[in-house]
Amino acid sequence: MLQFSKYQGLGNDFLLLDSRHGLAFGDGGGPVDLDPESIRRLCDRRYGVGGDGVILALPPREGGELRMRIFNADGTEPEMCGNGIRCLARFLADTDGDSPGRSWQIETLAGRIVPELQADGRIRVDMGAPFLEPEQVPTTLPVGPQGLPQGELEVDGYRLRVAAAGMGNPHVVIPVEDVAAVDLEGLGAALEVHPAFPARTNVHFVQALQPQHLVMRVWERGAGPTLACGTGACATLVACHLLGLSERRARLDLPGGSLEIDWDDASGHLFMTGPAEAVFQGVLAPDLIALPEFPPLAPPADDDAAAMAAPLPDAAPDVIASAAPATGVPDIDCSTACVNGCVRPEACASAEARARVEALLGGRSLDELVDLATTSLESRTRARFTSGGIPVDPGV
Repeated sequence: MLQFSKYQGLGNDFLLLDSRHGLAFGDGGGPVDLDPESIRRLCDRRYGVGGDGVILALPPREGGELRMRIFNADGTEPEMCGNGIRCLARFLADTDGDSPGRSWQIETLAGRIVPELQADGRIRVDMGAPFLEPEQVPTTLPVGPQGLPQGELEVDGYRLRVAAAGMGNPHVVIPVEDVAAVDLEGLGAALEVHPAFPARTNVHFVQALQPQHLVMRVWERGAGPTLACGTGACATLVACHLLGLSERRARLDLPGGSLEIDWDDASGHLFMTGPAEAVFQGVLAPDLIALPEFPPLAPPADDDAAAMAAPLPDAAPDVIASAAPATGVPDIDCSTACVNGCVRPEACASAEARARVEALLGGRSLDELVDLATTSLESRTRARFTSGGIPVDPGV
């Protein structure tokens, strides 16, 4: 069984799977294959957990602290997600007990992104500089006099004046007089797959109320209408500023809430500030995703078997996270050192841990295992809320 956490940022909700210190879910040979069909099942709001996407926290590859992979509800993998990375940062703070001022160097397909926990609990994210060259967005729209890819597109009988910008993923922005009157379902779906955007695109309709106050609606690539889009809010501010509709800093109201976007003049980077919060934790049913079949282990020696068969304490919070290495043998990270096979078969900590797990599973009934998992989940949830300064009623 696999534990997950559910987080949301302005109503944009995600399943989070933490594999920073363990096995690489769906990451080339890991034990859980998060293929597109598995993602679609997990995100289905009737037959799965439900969500706009799935986020994996993984070990870094390019000098960061960790690596993020994100999948849309349709199983496709975008380069980045602003709301998603805020949710990941909030999850890291909750899980690790971090304090305001903590920042993380997170590797993404759009490059390294740096979120920071603020004193009010919101997350401020350095989103980097926008991409305004057509081939970087990518788009076939030509660059206009403002240095912004723009032009007119015919969609479903309408001629729309549009602008494009990239935030590591593609966005098209359409300024309108009344954003509430837009046919988001029809125009959003058509613009997402328009030939002017060879990698498909996110779609944003925006109304400028004041130079520092914009209202927008979102059609996300691979997800459809959503309540918010962080990278889209950044791209929308860039387009509106270059078109003379807004200042470099503004509040953007989305259906799920508001984001503050600041396009810093000195660095050229965009900074996004907004909320993210935990919704619940749970355990995935085995038939939702493909679980591995481990090869059988050699039977343990009599002394080892007796030790493994000994009952666990009644209130064990975490059954088995990992096994300690043999005495005098340096610890290793199996997820990186053993990609091409076990490098220490004579003293493999993973094999020892697996043997202990098999002994645990073989010696207890299903009801006992469910009780143990429930106790573990409750204790970890209480610890996370307590570490965040939120009192927990012991009678709950």
